[in-house]
Amino acid sequence: MIDEFTTSIPFMVGDRKWVLRYYPNGQTNVTSGSGHISVLLVLDSDDAKDVKAKFTFSLLDKGGEPVHPYIRAVEYIFARKGSVKGITLKHEFLEGSVHLRGDSFRIRCDVSVVKKIRSEETHANQFVVVPPSDLHRQLGGLLKSNDGADVTFRVGGNIFSAHRSVLAARSPVFKAELFGDMRGKAGDPIEIDDIEADVFNSLLHFIYTDSLAESTSEGATQEDVVTASHLLVAADRYGIERLKLICEDKLCNNIDSNMVATSLTLAEQHGCDGLKEACFEFLVSPSNLEKVIASEGYQHLKNSCPSVLKELIARLLPVELTAAKDIIRSI
Repeated sequence: MIDEFTTSIPFMVGDRKWVLRYYPNGQTNVTSGSGHISVLLVLDSDDAKDVKAKFTFSLLDKGGEPVHPYIRAVEYIFARKGSVKGITLKHEFLEGSVHLRGDSFRIRCDVSVVKKIRSEETHANQFVVVPPSDLHRQLGGLLKSNDGADVTFRVGGNIFSAHRSVLAARSPVFKAELFGDMRGKAGDPIEIDDIEADVFNSLLHFIYTDSLAESTSEGATQEDVVTASHLLVAADRYGIERLKLICEDKLCNNIDSNMVATSLTLAEQHGCDGLKEACFEFLVSPSNLEKVIASEGYQHLKNSCPSVLKELIARLLPVELTAAKDIIRSI
């Protein structure tokens, strides 16, 4: 049942006591609800307060090694005893994983506690508090206000104003375009035909703030995943590598039978090796593969990236059929 859990034996890290909780059917306070598992790190020391910890959850393969990209690194401040932080994984992913051993799997949690180091210098400056950088907020405000904007874009009938210098500093493609062929077209909106307006808006938001707009829901919705797909294409086009990796990571974490064909096509066309491996991991399950073949995205994958299907087939063949694999790859 949902919210039922088992607890590990206590262990000590950084002079604090910790336990792990495992929810085989998820939690009601998680948007995704059933169909998931949850693994939580719990602070279990009575006198603990504001304990900062860095921890990593890793799904292990049959040899006991962490499986990329199913590694989650988290940094969190545990306010008091009973504070929790953890991860969720879909049942669908686990059931189709080659890393199951019978009906079991292994997840490792590595924990380190971050402690403040007191010195004469820190004592002398205890009355000075340096606030965190808010440059992203200031630049985000500049984008919203359009103060000093000197370039405009027309995307799907919508007009977007921006600043050439900011775009050029963040994107080598914008730099080449805005200070090259398009430099003399300062008064005319630049037409962009192959990106949707909401995707371009998200692209500008990231360029100015180095972050994605906050989602109104806790978990990633289907719409969020589709948007990440379109945003990955835009990030690749404009050479914004960090945004591309963020979108790739989101797609890796939300692979299912409906999206895997589309994600695999994107991975092949835009050089996303991590996403490609995650898709292959999902498709080694015969049941997952059957569902994908019946999906709408399969025909597009088959027509646009036949080489990926050949590579997949070669991976599904037993190790002994090495010669057959070589033949398939050469076709």
